[in-house]
Amino acid sequence: MDILWKTLCAASAAWLLTTGSLLATTDGLKSEMKMEKSLNLTHEWDKVFPLSNKVNHRKVTFTNRYGITLAADMYVPKQAEGKLPAIAVSGPFGAVKEQSSGLYAMTLAERGFLTIAFDPSYTGESGGEPRYVASPDINTEDFCAAVDFLSTCEQVDADRIGILGICGWGGMALNAAAIDTRIKATVTATMYDMSRVNANGYFDAMDADARYELRKQLNAQRTEDYRKGTYALAGGVVDPLPDDAPQFVKDYYGYYKTPRGYHKRSLNSNNGWNKTSSLSFMNMPILSYSDEIRSAVLMIHGEKAHSRYFSEDAFKKLKGDNKELLIIPGANHVDLYDRLDVIPFDKITHFFQTYQVMRGAVSHKDGKARLPKQSAAGLFLYLSEVVGRGISAELLEHAAQVLGVFEA
Repeated sequence: MDILWKTLCAASAAWLLTTGSLLATTDGLKSEMKMEKSLNLTHEWDKVFPLSNKVNHRKVTFTNRYGITLAADMYVPKQAEGKLPAIAVSGPFGAVKEQSSGLYAMTLAERGFLTIAFDPSYTGESGGEPRYVASPDINTEDFCAAVDFLSTCEQVDADRIGILGICGWGGMALNAAAIDTRIKATVTATMYDMSRVNANGYFDAMDADARYELRKQLNAQRTEDYRKGTYALAGGVVDPLPDDAPQFVKDYYGYYKTPRGYHKRSLNSNNGWNKTSSLSFMNMPILSYSDEIRSAVLMIHGEKAHSRYFSEDAFKKLKGDNKELLIIPGANHVDLYDRLDVIPFDKITHFFQTYQVMRGAVSHKDGKARLPKQSAAGLFLYLSEVVGRGISAELLEHAAQVLGVFEA
């Protein structure tokens, strides 16, 4: 049996090598990175928040691994010099970069980070057909593609990249952190686990029979969509708002359907996702390997949020002393979209500054960062550089504690 197994392995390897050789010499089958597709981008300021006079703003595009070109707003602090730490931001689920993610990105740029807020695939100004499709795989890849872009941006220190996901994109950000070792720090705000809520319903109320009935409905919709040649949309936030609507639905309405947060390209503000988007989430759970995330994670949720259990349960699976769950007293789910008096930007800034400074650090299974021995001599020089940026003594002390454990 052992000889047979080894023979099969050798034969398989030979076949792969031969196939690879054939592919390499066949002109028509060469794999090349496709150029970005041009997008129709708006150049007027059309956000739901005013432009800060502390940042410079411009539109950028980049392509993910599936060939979809994504649109993003880049925010750079004015008078910025040298290579900057960077953060990619997206969410909420069904929103666009002109809404909450843009506000987060701009505010963090005011605090010294180069940031991008991007529209996920198939939504907003980003590419992808058909429109208004969500996918646990592709949307996780969108974050990794943002890291591709930032890693090759001349203004960015490629060793100091973080990501921030809001609502459903909090789950995608955490999922991306599990696969992308270039991400040094991840923040989730008012996180949804979209696989869980699609498969189990709110508060895990659905059982196997209910899931089966939902599958029947969604697959019947597939047939109908194919017959008509169009994709039926599920509808955005309910409008008009019923008197007996749950409080969290009223909260959504208060953001997406009013001047506070309405945007013409937002799915939640208008006609929503296509109905069959739920299928892939029901069959492909995210966060399967979140317990293997070695980089730093900060999860933020409102005390009064209906969705709080998503963050609390996801946090229980994380390992290492560089993981933190922060519950904001009195806050609901939507408060963390845009309320500057509620969103803990000081905490978020401190978190990214702390964990993005670990250039050359080696992440271990316990979640602690250890510097290689050869980096010890450079630690003093690096901390001196940090002091030169005007970072507080308190932060320095914390960073020294984190960085003070050297690789054995």
